[in-house]
Amino acid sequence: MSEKTAPNLGLKHGWNLGESGWNSGLDGSQVRLDTVVQLSVKDRNLTVAPVTPTDGDRYIVAASATGIWAGKDNQVALWYNAAWNFYVPKVGWIAYIEDEQVISAYKVAGWSAGVAI
Repeated sequence: MSEKTAPNLGLKHGWNLGESGWNSGLDGSQVRLDTVVQLSVKDRNLTVAPVTPTDGDRYIVAASATGIWAGKDNQVALWYNAAWNFYVPKVGWIAYIEDEQVISAYKVAGWSAGVAI
């Protein structure tokens, strides 16, 4: 298998023509793209996962989160297929924070305060 992982979004690619086993990598890459491209999150101040999320809901996990979000500070949490999926942001990611109505950038020190739009 010649599968590779792209350095920025972590997308899988590089399967040989006719190679089996590529579907799970491709599926994961498509979900990752759907999550982080044009990123908009509901909130970034929650320390506990919402009780009744809807497929596609995204949040930035607040510092000192507990429960299933414990240890995921600053990560993007996606509720999809009845499970939380987590994505570690890279410097330069930009997100619209819905409840604050600001755009925030991820920097070495974490998410910026944001700029109102």
